[in-house]
Amino acid sequence: MYQITITQSALKELSKLSKATLKKVEKAIDGLSENPRPEGVKKLKGISEALYRIRSGDYRVIYAVDDAIHIVDIRKVGHRKDIYK
Repeated sequence: MYQITITQSALKELSKLSKATLKKVEKAIDGLSENPRPEGVKKLKGISEALYRIRSGDYRVIYAVDDAIHIVDIRKVGHRKDIYK
């Protein structure tokens, strides 16, 4: 089991989502505690840090994984058109 941590900026982004979208995104985030690299995960390129991305409908969750201490750190949550800017 991995522990999930969420940055303040990601919490702020989550608070802006509609209830239906929030439920879907929370379900995707909860699944990361069991498997931090589920099917469909993509490793982001061009960044010095190893970040991953999962999809939840039109929304994306950007996160980092620390396998040594079993932590998944959620960095960003947002719509696919805005998340990579």
